[in-house]
Order: sequence, then structure tokens, then C-alpha cells
Amino acid sequence: MRTAVEECRACDLWEGATQAVMGEGKRGATVMLVGEQPGDREDIEGHPFVGPAGGILDKGLERAGIDPDDAYITNVVKHFRYKARGKRRIHSKPDRWHVSACLPWLQAELAVVKPAALVCLGATAGQALLGSQIRVGRDRGRPLDSDLAELVTLTTHPSAILRAQDDERDAAMDQFVADLSNVATWLSAR
Repeated sequence: MRTAVEECRACDLWEGATQAVMGEGKRGATVMLVGEQPGDREDIEGHPFVGPAGGILDKGLERAGIDPDDAYITNVVKHFRYKARGKRRIHSKPDRWHVSACLPWLQAELAVVKPAALVCLGATAGQALLGSQIRVGRDRGRPLDSDLAELVTLTTHPSAILRAQDDERDAAMDQFVADLSNVATWLSAR
């Protein structure tokens, strides 16, 4: 699958990206976490969530008691969409058609991993997998109706914590950890 996604030309994002970034983790992982798209560091290194948002995700998983070795981490969109500003590449949200073009890759990952719990990180992942009616502010932290996994839930994307005002960042991180802790509690009760 990794080789096939690297050769994907279903949308135009491959043209400016360094490489496609597939998910990582073990087949049969208990929990699958799905973000929006690779960022600049992920595009360069070829691994999901290795940049600043990945650091937040790692801290959140640790604080919630979720073993990263039992997680599969991926993104809806497999190529980095950005706007060039000088030598910097600034994240740009993927369009709906980019999401649609990449959705078969994510569905294939779900079919291979078959997670017990699926955590959508942010609105793009939630809406791609659960429909356009999904809202982080309203739907986060609770079980959502879906046959994609035994437990499907939504929380904020770790990058939103990075963008939070200094005086709000700790509370945003605590809420993120609480959402992930709900998943950990559910997993331990299985």
C-alpha cells in the first residue's frame, strides 16, 4: 500500500509534496488515531506526527495511559498541502476533493488495522469519516455512532493546542488528555 500511495495521482497534492506519508503502527493495533494531513516535518521525514503536533499527541497519549506501541497513527490526506512563504511551507487545509481522493487509502488502512477504537483528531478527520455534520465543539469526547470500530470518537487536532493562546493552552491540553483518557478507560474495560 505504501508504494501504491506514493504513486497516487488522484489529486494534485503530490506535485508539491516531497513524498506521500502513510500511517504507521502495527496491524491489529487496538486504537487508530486519524489526523488531517502531514505537516512540513512529516512530509520531509516520511512519517506521521513527527513534528510539533506529534509531540503534543505523544504527551497526550502518555498522560492518558495509551501505549503508543498499540496505536496506529495516520492522516486522512497523504500529501502535504501548503502555501510557500519565502523558504517556509505553511500548512493549508486540504479541500474536500483532496479528502475524497485520499479516502480510499484511509479505508484500506482501516480494513487492515481493524482497530477496536478509532479516534478522529479534528474536524477534517471527523467529517471525512463520519459526515459533514460532525463538529469538534459539540461532538468531542463522546462515543459516536459508526460501524468503523467498536468505539468511534472525536477530539481536537493536536495542532489546535499549539495554536491556542498561552493562557488557554494548558486547559486545551487537559481537555485533549481527558478525551484520550475516555478512550483508555473504554479500552481497559473491554
